[in-house]
Amino acid sequence: ERTRDREGQSTMVDVEMSEGEDALAPIKILIDELRNEDFQQRLKSVRRLTTISTALGPERTREELVPYLNEMAAEHEDEDEVLLAMAEELGKLIEHVGGAQHAHVLLLPLETLCAPEEAMVRDKAVESLNAIAAVLPNLEPYMVPLIRRLAVGDYNSTRIASAPLFALVYKRVSDASKAEMRQMFAQLCKDDVPLVRKGACGAIGSFAKVLEPAYLESELLPLLTGLTRDDQDSVRIVAVDKCATLGSVLPDDKTQKLVFPMIRELQKDKSWRVRYMVAHHFCELCDTLSKEMIESEMTPALVRFLKDTEAEVRTAAALKVTELSSKVSVEVVMTHIMPCIRELTNDTVEHVRAALASVIMGMSPHVGKNNTIEHLVPLFLALLKDEHHEARLNIICKLDAVNKVIGVECLSQSLLPAIIELAEDKQWRVRQAIIEHIPLLAAQMGVTFFEERLAKMCITWLGDSVYTIRAAAAQNLKSLTEVFGVDWAAVYLIPPVMELCSHSNYLYRMTAIWAIAHLCAVVPKEHVLRREMVQALVGGVKDPVPNCRFNAAKAIQHAGPHLDSSTLEASVLPALSAMSSDQDPDVKYFAAKAVAVCVH
Repeated sequence: ERTRDREGQSTMVDVEMSEGEDALAPIKILIDELRNEDFQQRLKSVRRLTTISTALGPERTREELVPYLNEMAAEHEDEDEVLLAMAEELGKLIEHVGGAQHAHVLLLPLETLCAPEEAMVRDKAVESLNAIAAVLPNLEPYMVPLIRRLAVGDYNSTRIASAPLFALVYKRVSDASKAEMRQMFAQLCKDDVPLVRKGACGAIGSFAKVLEPAYLESELLPLLTGLTRDDQDSVRIVAVDKCATLGSVLPDDKTQKLVFPMIRELQKDKSWRVRYMVAHHFCELCDTLSKEMIESEMTPALVRFLKDTEAEVRTAAALKVTELSSKVSVEVVMTHIMPCIRELTNDTVEHVRAALASVIMGMSPHVGKNNTIEHLVPLFLALLKDEHHEARLNIICKLDAVNKVIGVECLSQSLLPAIIELAEDKQWRVRQAIIEHIPLLAAQMGVTFFEERLAKMCITWLGDSVYTIRAAAAQNLKSLTEVFGVDWAAVYLIPPVMELCSHSNYLYRMTAIWAIAHLCAVVPKEHVLRREMVQALVGGVKDPVPNCRFNAAKAIQHAGPHLDSSTLEASVLPALSAMSSDQDPDVKYFAAKAVAVCVH
């Protein structure tokens, strides 16, 4: 039962506790806390609705808890976070009210939660309504009246919330209800309030997928045409990708005849936000058109976007040049797109250049080796020397795409000098990107070329002023050993690392210890240098600097699984045991952890 408290608010009578009193006492507390003055307590209780409903049972949940929650929601006075949690939890109560045959009782509080102004609450209520509608055995008596009340309601928020419900319900109701729903949806698309039209536009794609072909062409397409010409750019922005959705639903000939005129208008929209959205969804729009249409209509549109006065539009368009290049002929790319790309490498806005750098390398497979060498490589070099570090970084990260097209010899002659220069870039993230791509470059260039140009640089990075670079460089030595083999590493990598173990700078010593720990994973236990490497690790735990000692312990912990038992017992464990009396607590802590790993 429910009653009213002194302030006139609905409350639930005490839960019957004659049986299982101890078990139900916490439930009574949770129910009471639904009206607690403390927001956090109310939120906690709402998050436990499934627990409360389990204790109450399906019948009491339907007859008492759900109406009680509806009254709470109807007040619209609670924090949005509480209402959001309620909308989410109500969608989880289907089994707790007795399953699908009784799930319709949950519709009322969720309908109520479609009224708040907070969009997140409405969206979550709609999500739960769709979840319940999906399991209802008969939608017509419940969902059609609900949609009608929302769609013709006085509140903008309810009309907005109604739009996403149409698609799921439409395909499971009678023809008469379908006709009414189409009429209601059309009214939403023509509503006086822009936010309602925007909400209807957002739902038009999903509605199109369930609509009969005849009505799709005769009723829905005119609605979308009107929305693409709406006087509010916020509505037209949403309409852009809906053109792609309808294009994917309609036959190709209908798309080019009925949908493309809308796309053409949106391409030339006076609002830069709409043009940006067309550029952002450019390739999805192209997917609905033939190759001839893409070359004759869409390519010129992208060229216009690449020259747009707004940097945001140029950025979005730059990100699409590679994907569009895969959809048109090489001749079209070289004639129309390449001149624009050449201009963008000198764009005054750094984000435009960075966006271009992130995709331009991917054009190589589409234009071929000769065009890449003649036209793209100079642009790569320009972007590698760009003053904005993000542009340089984006080029570095895509080097492998170019190498597959032009080959290692051409790559080394044209781009490698610039790459070597970037190895000392002032931005540490650029240096890190170079290090991460060194193993890939090594595998592609071969051992001889690598020895001449890059081997010494890999050791130099171990002394970088930034810790992240030193750590990456240490890990890099392991990767290079895997590429070129242990014998090569024994000549070019391991000896200089061993020398660093006795360097006067403790940071160098610490990095060298970690490099050895990584190398232990790839250098065989029987290798002649393995004993010296282990001794270097053991020497690290005796370093005069505490940071070096506990990092040596951590390095041994890392290398422990790769050390044989005789080596552990003879030198490693005694050294770690001696650290148990170290004056530095961090040293003792990491030594104990290393011992635990080595023993097991």
